[in-house]
Amino acid sequence: MEGWAPVSVFLAVSAVLCAALVVASLLAFGSPAIPIVFFVTVVVIATYGLVQGYPHPELGLCNVVTLSRAAMVAFLLGAVFFPMTSAWVVCAVAIVAFALDGVDGWFARRTGRVSDFGARFDMETDAALGAVISLWLFNSGVTGPEVLAIGFMRYAFFAASFVWPALQAPLPEAFRRKAICVVQIAALIILVFPLTPDVVVMPTVIGAALLLGWSFLIDILWLMRRAG
Repeated sequence: MEGWAPVSVFLAVSAVLCAALVVASLLAFGSPAIPIVFFVTVVVIATYGLVQGYPHPELGLCNVVTLSRAAMVAFLLGAVFFPMTSAWVVCAVAIVAFALDGVDGWFARRTGRVSDFGARFDMETDAALGAVISLWLFNSGVTGPEVLAIGFMRYAFFAASFVWPALQAPLPEAFRRKAICVVQIAALIILVFPLTPDVVVMPTVIGAALLLGWSFLIDILWLMRRAG
């Protein structure tokens, strides 16, 4: 039963966050359906990952933080479908979700709970956060469809890996990749901030897209060379 302890805690925390998500969604835009469906899907997939290969006897605060961030992403996804949601609320939730990025990793290293599961969970949460914010920016009219390049470039890379299997090979750790991910989300939050001047919007979108594209190009070339 000890091996199931992390799963039990994970599901218990998920239930609490799910209840909080229902309340927050009802208050913000009157319907919790979309956030709950998304969050439950995340929990099911993450639970499968825990069962398949989580190496520690305790879940750890690191994974609780990441799970909480996933709940915030679910809330933001709900806001995409309800454009009347206050931009200040969206901005505040996005900032908190962004600020907690790195906290989960710090807890993992501090408490000895580092795992492939935790790293992947954190990475996928970051990717989802960027995608959802970019969708909100486009749907709310703050930017044009060009902002979707920032939020969905990683998913385009993933889709391309089915056409070019060489892209499925693991990549070495790179500080560049992590730093540009931070810049990506920071740029999106600048665009979400209601007081950001219009003149800043397009340069921010173009700059972040070019920087992200450059990072992916480096990885793609490395993988192609490695595949011969």
